[in-house]
Amino acid sequence: MPMSTRRAVLIAVAASFLMAGCAGAGGQTGPNGEPLESLTVVTSTGEHKFMVEIADDEMERQRGLMERPPLAEDRGMLFQFPDVAERGFWMHNTPSSLDIIYIDPRGRIVSIVKRAAPENDTVLPSNGPASGVLELRAGRSDEIGAKPGDRVRHPFFAE
Repeated sequence: MPMSTRRAVLIAVAASFLMAGCAGAGGQTGPNGEPLESLTVVTSTGEHKFMVEIADDEMERQRGLMERPPLAEDRGMLFQFPDVAERGFWMHNTPSSLDIIYIDPRGRIVSIVKRAAPENDTVLPSNGPASGVLELRAGRSDEIGAKPGDRVRHPFFAE
């Protein structure tokens, strides 16, 4: 490789490392480097803050938390759908138990599936129309006192 080409490659690599460092400096990232967004669940016990990955396209929604380690207590994944409909999730290839919280377009909790069994293909229905679904570590919804009717604050949901 000519010296000028090698130098250009080295400069490009250095620049990409600098840009990656700057991008991560202002915000938190998930296990695969994806950006995390702030989300708050408001219950009778107070405001509970989480940093969530966003699944807002079909590929991300299908993959979800499959084949991933257990979530930390302040982490989650928010599935965003372009429509409001009855939803159903399963735990296919998901090695750790989760709480699945179905949310309407205004940010109100529709229903909660607590401690969904890992590696299970049973469809767990929302039992009402939802546009968002929040997955948290199993047991976390009980720890924060979440129940249907409680509010989830995130820019995806209309106030």
